[in-house]
Amino acid sequence: MTGIALSRVTFGYDDRIVLQDIDLAVGAGEFVCVLGQSGCGKSTLLRLIAGLSSPSSGSLSLGGDPIRGPGIDRGIVFQDYSLFPWLSVGRNIELALEQAFPSKQRSERVELAEEYLALVGLPGVFHQLPGRLSGGMRQRAAIARAFAIDSPVLLMDEPFGALDAITRARLQDLLLALWEQAGPERRKTIVFVTHDVEEALLLASEVVVLGAKPGRVTATVPIALPRPRPRHLLYTRGEFQQLRDRLLALLHADVLLALGPTTISDGEYI
Repeated sequence: MTGIALSRVTFGYDDRIVLQDIDLAVGAGEFVCVLGQSGCGKSTLLRLIAGLSSPSSGSLSLGGDPIRGPGIDRGIVFQDYSLFPWLSVGRNIELALEQAFPSKQRSERVELAEEYLALVGLPGVFHQLPGRLSGGMRQRAAIARAFAIDSPVLLMDEPFGALDAITRARLQDLLLALWEQAGPERRKTIVFVTHDVEEALLLASEVVVLGAKPGRVTATVPIALPRPRPRHLLYTRGEFQQLRDRLLALLHADVLLALGPTTISDGEYI
């Protein structure tokens, strides 16, 4: 298992600072959600961990080794499915498997791709083009690809944000099941970006709250809710409601700070 560490990471361009002095430690096998309002730098933080961007200052490491670029040790699921539209769903997964397991025969890679497509509820779509699938199906295919390459780290950038409520709930449950079934010794280290408080509480072992302008860590909140977390029981727990209120208060305070004093009609400020 592989942990992630960021030390005083700052990122910006031109004269704009996007992230400032980020200190973050993600333990091996942990499921960490990064929560914050739009524009606070959540996706930028994920890109830095993925090695797709480089910090202006500070250091990032994976398993104790510096992050200097992308690697097969980090699987990524973006918001927009990131499947090549001109290739079949199965071929999209095969391409990733060729990088992860170059010594495997093509028949083995095809078998592995079909296995993971079935695991996410997509049997029989191997030869379909992504454009013929619904958004939820394409996102499941992207998750299948990320899990098939068996990277120790999985980075997810609001992967369910554009989906309908039912599909979103099903994919949340699927992700948790895949993560939990691996067992404590083989669980992936997951960093999951979201702006949804309830999603963060359902999934995470720890929630990192980012403030905006510039992006910075305003709180790190351990989530000690028991697992498994069936949502019909979870949402009624007093601990869940207290944690939700705490996270909402942190987000609300940051929004008010970003807005500054607002003038109303009688000249007072709120």
